[in-house]
Amino acid sequence: MFETGLARNAANYTPLSPLSFLARSAAVWGARTAIIHGPRRFTYAQMFARCRRLASALARAGVRRGETVAVLAPNIPELLEAHYGIPAIGAVICAINTRLDAASIAFILRHSEAKVLLCDREFAALAAAALASLPEPPLVIDIDDPMNESAGTPIGAMHYEAFLETGDPAHPWTLPAEEWSAIALGYTSGTTADPKGVVTHHRGAYLNAVAMALEFSLTAESVYLWTLPMFHCNGWTFTWALALVGGAHVCLRRVDPALIYPLLAEAGVTHLCGAPVGLGMLIHAPATVRKKLPRPVCLVTAGAAPPSTVIAQTEELGFTVRHVYGLTETYGPATVNAWQPQVAALPLAERARFIARQGVHLPLMEGMAVLDAKTMQPVPADGESLGEVMLRGNCVMMGYLKNPAATEAAFAGGWFHTGDLAVLHPDGYAELKDRSKDIIISGGENISSIEVEEVLYRHPEVMEAAVVAQPDEKWGEVPHAFVLLKPSARGVVSAADIIAFCRANMAHFKCPRHVTFGELPKTSTGKIQKFALRAKAKQV
Repeated sequence: MFETGLARNAANYTPLSPLSFLARSAAVWGARTAIIHGPRRFTYAQMFARCRRLASALARAGVRRGETVAVLAPNIPELLEAHYGIPAIGAVICAINTRLDAASIAFILRHSEAKVLLCDREFAALAAAALASLPEPPLVIDIDDPMNESAGTPIGAMHYEAFLETGDPAHPWTLPAEEWSAIALGYTSGTTADPKGVVTHHRGAYLNAVAMALEFSLTAESVYLWTLPMFHCNGWTFTWALALVGGAHVCLRRVDPALIYPLLAEAGVTHLCGAPVGLGMLIHAPATVRKKLPRPVCLVTAGAAPPSTVIAQTEELGFTVRHVYGLTETYGPATVNAWQPQVAALPLAERARFIARQGVHLPLMEGMAVLDAKTMQPVPADGESLGEVMLRGNCVMMGYLKNPAATEAAFAGGWFHTGDLAVLHPDGYAELKDRSKDIIISGGENISSIEVEEVLYRHPEVMEAAVVAQPDEKWGEVPHAFVLLKPSARGVVSAADIIAFCRANMAHFKCPRHVTFGELPKTSTGKIQKFALRAKAKQV
């Protein structure tokens, strides 16, 4: 073995942390706009000073290294500042999903042992209901956002701005001594059990943020619109990636096409992210709101595989759709549909079908594989053989908080098990087919619910669609389609019409046997709740 006799020292080694991004941008681009929120503007120098004040104020309030500080807020400057000020004292940020109920929020506050809760006043009543069940509630700081149109009664010890005044704008900005230190705690959406607490570290946050900047060409001229909730995987690490390059954040309290389209033009937005349901909102916005973009805007989407029809319609508006895939356990995006120049020459429909694939692992994610979950061997790259998507690398979580059994199961065999089923195409691009629990087995044949949904979205009157298994005495299971029609088609298009359309566009055994019309239940992050639809299908 080659021995150098050399050691790490302060000159040649620094633990990786995204906290370093903000310090550099404040030094290099101090006068550049960092945050835009309605009439409010903060430069990078001002943002850095506010984050240092927050760090100092938290320390003076008794928060110690390794303790949790929770935030219940929409996409506002204060939540962005929390992504720096909290970890700057070695504490852990827990950005809570604002769409949860009081019982779920109480569970998170209790399970995380949060010492402080920063709460936007829009959610004051919700937070108060959650806190009422806690034997030792955290210190509560109220956030008064001038853009808030529905502020509830204050419930905290003081307001956020007053809290900042107790802090020092010159508070030391120190990186963690160990990059494996926890930086964030995020909770998976619980369906049949309590949510799991996903612990991530400074090294992974740093690397994933760099990957975002690299893959999506972020620069100092980039302007990012916050349509993706910051509480969702810490905003897919864009909370930190923009500071890396000195780009601007445009905050947005709620996702509304009537607000988004004007901001795209007025703020010169270059990038935004969102789930496929967000694409649908942009596509189906009223004609008085929807506008073709004056310049291309990069739209990064993830979640359930966006139907190719939705991608095509979004690109027709002037968005350049980039497709990623990931989980809370992987800091958000873990794979990307890496662009291939030859795809640009394809017709729009074919290009959209390619873009709908989940693709290859991101830069700085060590690897992705589609494996047989039992043998842990790769499936053939034939575009047909199903396997489980598995990931490994520095951008995979540390594990689940207080849940060693779930952590061990997730990492079995040296890979992170996603629970998602996919095929691998000959070009090495993975294409998601289903969650392992969502595959429909009818008469011994596997039916991908995503494949059926892909056909449904091609119907000109369909806005949203989801397919689940319905128990059947003869076949075991059959597909049941839940469909939201465009307003003009409601009461006009029938279940028989939908089934006939599917039979004309796919193998008959894969077609829905049942169709239910109406609004589709969604999770707090905009994903369709298939577990709720499965429950409805069982009652038919």
